[in-house]
Amino acid sequence: MQFSKRLESLQANVFADMDRAKSLAMAAGKDIIDLSLGSSDLPAAAHVIDAIAHSLQDKTTHGYLLFHGTAAFRQAAATWYTQRFGINVDPQTEVLPLIGSQEGTAHLPLAILNPGDFALLLDPGYPSHAGGVYLASGQIYPMPLTAENNFLPVLEDIPVPVLSQARMMILSYPHNPTTAIAPLSFFQQAVAFCQQHNLVLVHDFPYVDLVFSSHPGQSNEQNYQLPITNYQLPITNPKSIAPSILQADPDKSVSIEFFTLSKSYNMGGFRIGYAIGNAKLIRALRQVKAAVDFNQYRGILNGAIAALTGDQIGVQHTVATFKQRRDAFISALNRIGWQVPTPAATMYVWAKLPQPWQQNSVDFCTRLVETTGVAASPGAGFGKSGEGYVRFALVHDPDILETAVERISVFLQSS
Repeated sequence: MQFSKRLESLQANVFADMDRAKSLAMAAGKDIIDLSLGSSDLPAAAHVIDAIAHSLQDKTTHGYLLFHGTAAFRQAAATWYTQRFGINVDPQTEVLPLIGSQEGTAHLPLAILNPGDFALLLDPGYPSHAGGVYLASGQIYPMPLTAENNFLPVLEDIPVPVLSQARMMILSYPHNPTTAIAPLSFFQQAVAFCQQHNLVLVHDFPYVDLVFSSHPGQSNEQNYQLPITNYQLPITNPKSIAPSILQADPDKSVSIEFFTLSKSYNMGGFRIGYAIGNAKLIRALRQVKAAVDFNQYRGILNGAIAALTGDQIGVQHTVATFKQRRDAFISALNRIGWQVPTPAATMYVWAKLPQPWQQNSVDFCTRLVETTGVAASPGAGFGKSGEGYVRFALVHDPDILETAVERISVFLQSS
């Protein structure tokens, strides 16, 4: 039996590798504290669950859902963006429902790249971004991210021969795994760069709400005006939160953005997100999607509409919860002598490994879970420039996170 060569590029996956290591540790009797996967342990809001539950009793929701049937969801997504960022959006031509944003980042390269074309990707970056390029038989040019440059790529460093073959650039801020936030000025630079070089600019935007402060020590509570109902979301000051790429490209000349309800609304298991942006890109992605699937169950879209248009207190609670966890985890690391910068966004901590582990993050994470039951994600799994780091997902309460750090301390002292 023969398989396509493109599968060779898909063999390595940081989450699959850690899943195997966790399974072995569990089989050996270890009590696992899993900090390797950014899957929120918080529940979706009650009004979201109620909308889905009510849909189950409606037999008209039990059939296939085609594009026309998603109109109400597309309207809710367009209104959310307009009121959040001040961007006018056409729900008919500029919005497309997705089974999570990962579907979008994986499928869009099939609509953009021909075999051998380059995609410019962040390094380190989210693994599915590379997976989509490989599925399209494209080439990847990694844009290195360093702490010295605030984990932003230096666009001027991209070689001219690569640019001549490049067709798309993928960004994602607030950034997984480094937790960096990109200012609007950088997005404006990226838009101008992509316009100059005829590149599609893709922005993966799952952590828009998980921003803890606009400046060090400042709460982000001013970003929420509660209660919020009937589409009455505030237009947010772009300086106070993570900006949308569409704020830098309001005409949507080259840009498409992916949003998921997995993080802000704790709906990861429901697999609901959407693409928003340039109408030609939306149409092209829709063509690919039509060849792969229809849409999710209509009840899930009804839940997503409730999330986007209803009371946003749950979002505020989610942000406050992850901020509390961040503070507890960072304080615990500092107490054991592991000094780590405090992240301003996301649900992760991106920690530079202590010696002698800085050249082998995979070995560190494998031995850590084998020895202590604490699972983390090796930085090398997110790209070459991620080596020397480890990513911790803050998906447990503070007391469990502190227990994890105690185990890490014992491991470091014995290694």
